[in-house]
Amino acid sequence: MAQVQNKPNRLQHTGTEPDRKLEIRDLLEQLHSDKLITTEDANRLRKSNAKSHAVDLHPLVVLASEKLTCAQPPNKVLDMEKLTEWLAGKVGLPYFHIDPLKTNVASIASVMKFAYATRNKILPVDVSDQDVTIATSEPFVLNWEKELSQILRKPIKRVLANPTDINRYTVEFYTLAKSVSTAKDQVQESTFGSVSNLEQMVELSRAGKLDANDQQVITIVDWLLQYAFEQRASDIHLEPRKDQGNMRFRIDGVLHLVYQLPPPVMAAVTSRLKILGRMDVAEKRRPQDGRIKTKTPEDKEIELRLSTMPTAFGEKLVMRIFDPEVLQRNFREMGLADEDLIRWHGMVKQPNGIILVTGPTGSGKTTTLYSTLKQLAKTEVNVCTIEDPIEMVEDSFNQMQVQQNIGIDFAAGVKNLLRQDPDIIMVGEIRDKDTADMAVQASLTGHLVLSTLHTNDAASAITRLLDIGIPPYLMNASLLGIVAQRLVRTLCPHCKEKDEVSEDRWKALVAPWKIKIPTSIYKPAGCLECRNTGFMGRIGIYEVLIMSPAIKIAIKNNEDVSVIRRAALKEGMRTLRISGAQKIKAGQTTLEEVFRVAPSHDDI
Repeated sequence: MAQVQNKPNRLQHTGTEPDRKLEIRDLLEQLHSDKLITTEDANRLRKSNAKSHAVDLHPLVVLASEKLTCAQPPNKVLDMEKLTEWLAGKVGLPYFHIDPLKTNVASIASVMKFAYATRNKILPVDVSDQDVTIATSEPFVLNWEKELSQILRKPIKRVLANPTDINRYTVEFYTLAKSVSTAKDQVQESTFGSVSNLEQMVELSRAGKLDANDQQVITIVDWLLQYAFEQRASDIHLEPRKDQGNMRFRIDGVLHLVYQLPPPVMAAVTSRLKILGRMDVAEKRRPQDGRIKTKTPEDKEIELRLSTMPTAFGEKLVMRIFDPEVLQRNFREMGLADEDLIRWHGMVKQPNGIILVTGPTGSGKTTTLYSTLKQLAKTEVNVCTIEDPIEMVEDSFNQMQVQQNIGIDFAAGVKNLLRQDPDIIMVGEIRDKDTADMAVQASLTGHLVLSTLHTNDAASAITRLLDIGIPPYLMNASLLGIVAQRLVRTLCPHCKEKDEVSEDRWKALVAPWKIKIPTSIYKPAGCLECRNTGFMGRIGIYEVLIMSPAIKIAIKNNEDVSVIRRAALKEGMRTLRISGAQKIKAGQTTLEEVFRVAPSHDDI
């Protein structure tokens, strides 16, 4: 077999020679010279591409499509990003990964026209007072650089980026920027020019002439939703401000600023979403709730729950994104395992009684309840829920929504559900004595009741119910158990690194238990897969309290929460921090994450 000859490195450019495009043979020769691909692969691709007429494809796109295995350990696939990073090192340009969350789309669109960017296959990625950073995938095409530098009167910093990303984001960024700019121009700028106080702003904002059904607004909303799905966002925040409206995504529990819109455009986007959510567009003074059901580009159904709130500069809109596939996950995937899972199954198999799930907003309580009900909802069982609002629409439940305006609150809803011959009742939240009383009565009349409560831990839920006014004897007769939970970010499996264990920090986490310190733990590193955060997704940590004779005695004697907690620990309950410690030992999360979300107890 003919051998590939190592020729002079053509992946170098003096800057004085004529512009030229990358050729696949140049990349193959250098990859082979660097011993990243085998001789067989190099020869095969050289021959196959000599016959190919795919002249419009960038060489990196062609090579990435081959999914070649690197000849050097750990023998990973040479994908587009690895090839681009390798090429950047060879040609002496900084490697740049285009992250839309970190890109100021409005400023980069002002650097050059879409036609110019497309013709030269370049994309501005950062603009500062000192210079402009331009991404290219053709390191030896330089004719545009001098021309652009003279026009902008700023130095140009060239970086090498993935050609697929450049093509994609050139279209997306310029389309979005054009939609925002056109929408802004359609509003009478003079209308907002003389605003001098809050009262005028509220009144004048109603006079904007931008229609929610305008094509530019539709484009912005479509981009917003699709982009949120791609970025694994759990919530979308549209926040009006005096000068600019903020779009923010919550990803793995952390908010990220995505884009800023002029106030009239933000108002039109909010109105468009209210229309989609079947909300009253004209009503801007009262909070409203709505719902949108849509599909991702991958044809996966997604539900969004909408909530508006009047603020000083307009309506704030928050959309919570619910993925129905979450209900298909088993409890082990959610983080509930081993003894805690056995205890949970033991509770939900009971024919009657109350089970409570506690934790702050966004701690995964709804997912736990819905996943449980999904498993319990057999054809021979009648599952009914009363919620405010209905989080996710599920075919196997009978769901009712609280409507305060016509007198249907949680207590009235439970009373009504009891006439519907239910087997299992889920109450969205126990907020007051009336709801708690109805939940107790439902459990005592032979129903299994699941509900949520906002407390820091499991033992505190008992004292909360006592404070609400539930007598100890009724609580002992009806309560089956309590689960407290939190969500911690999980380490990215692609880039997590081993870390040294601080004995003092470990003892502070697991005290007073003498749990053996792990030989190693992991820390976040950051890669393209996790957007350089070091984390990808979240997992639950749990505290499961089962009602036992000792706990019932403590309740009967009206003991302090610390006494109830110690009694539960003697019965085998593990605190949230101990649950977190197990996730740390398994390499799933970090000490800092568990410390951040799990409360400490100085009384144990």
